[in-house]
Amino acid sequence: MNDVGKEMHDLCRELFPISRSLTGDGVRETLAILQRYLPQLKIHEIPTGSRVFDWEIPQEWVIRDAWLETPHGKRICRFQDNNLHVVGYSVPVDTVMPLSQLEEHLFSLPEFPNAIPYVTSYYSRRWGFCLTHEQREKLVPGDYRVFIDSELVDGSLTYADLVLPGESPEEVLVSTYVCHPSMANNELSGPAVATFLARWLGKRPSLRKTVRFVFVPETIGAIAYIAGHLEELKQNVIAGFVLTCIGDDMAYSYLSSRQENTLADLSALHVLKRLHPEFKRYSFLDRGSDERQYCSPGVDLPVCSVMRSKYGTFPQYHTSLDNLELVTPSGLAGGLEAMQRILECVEGNEILKTTVCCEPQLGKRGLYPTMSTRTSGLSARMLTNLLAYCDGTMSTLEIAEKIDVPLWELGPKITQLKEAGLLEEV
Repeated sequence: MNDVGKEMHDLCRELFPISRSLTGDGVRETLAILQRYLPQLKIHEIPTGSRVFDWEIPQEWVIRDAWLETPHGKRICRFQDNNLHVVGYSVPVDTVMPLSQLEEHLFSLPEFPNAIPYVTSYYSRRWGFCLTHEQREKLVPGDYRVFIDSELVDGSLTYADLVLPGESPEEVLVSTYVCHPSMANNELSGPAVATFLARWLGKRPSLRKTVRFVFVPETIGAIAYIAGHLEELKQNVIAGFVLTCIGDDMAYSYLSSRQENTLADLSALHVLKRLHPEFKRYSFLDRGSDERQYCSPGVDLPVCSVMRSKYGTFPQYHTSLDNLELVTPSGLAGGLEAMQRILECVEGNEILKTTVCCEPQLGKRGLYPTMSTRTSGLSARMLTNLLAYCDGTMSTLEIAEKIDVPLWELGPKITQLKEAGLLEEV
């Protein structure tokens, strides 16, 4: 996993400088890079002004340059130095004003004095600059020139999807977002893990379930995607996962679906309890990403969120400190491994029943020791426990939980018993 972790980190490094927002060329450039890794990825555009449920696709924000010039002629808060310096969707401005007037347009974090905060104003017209609190405290009274070279233009919202067909039309949904500027964990870890998860699945000889990957701007992009695919999503999706903040080396986190007990919830919990028992569990009341949209009334998809450090809980969140040092190759590799196991659980979940009445004779099939000793039964205990619950009512994931064995370890045993003619799918 070390090599794949480095590959994902290299992808994050390439994506990091891009100035992304809800709409515009930053999103397009990001998706074009992901398309190099996933040639089947399809990129779509939704025109400005399109209605998507209760929302409307906003204009594109085009930002070319921005800066403040101090009374001494020094330019600070330069967009070219860090794209977090400008409040997202700032309208154009070119004027001079005193510091006392400028202050209402400045944003900093006294509790994190060396961090540039990430601030946006997507749906209200305003402008502003973000800077470290240390920098803000050094500003001297006087007149400042304010310059933002931007515009809001009609265009479109860009998103991408990729569907990997399986033997069944039942779908697993994996969704992540591509709209934040230079933040590594909150923005780039999700797309990186989702991209490499799709590559991993694409190399498998076959899939039992269809898997749909979605890369959208957060909130409005998810709403737009649901609006365009609602019926097929409601008909086909049996489990879904939002991937975000999944690249650091801190604790794993899980946030439940609104229903709390879906196949997605059960699979995520089954894996995290065994791979990372120290993981943190959050309820749907703690939601804040696109699980909100997928679980909304009327949509009601079985979607939960899988993370390392949950958004809003780590000090670097939505600041310039969320950088490529916070996100690590090992953190990304761990997030990928967790999602691989989770998807294996969804893939391997089925309802089975035994084909014989009463306990089968395993010895004659080479599945049980033929020499009886005090401990001979222990080696086949997993097999016998599995068979004991295969009555056509419990899923294999439920059985794995019941007998406390990871489903991915039960998989080969299930295959053995199927090949011996002792199990069949209901």
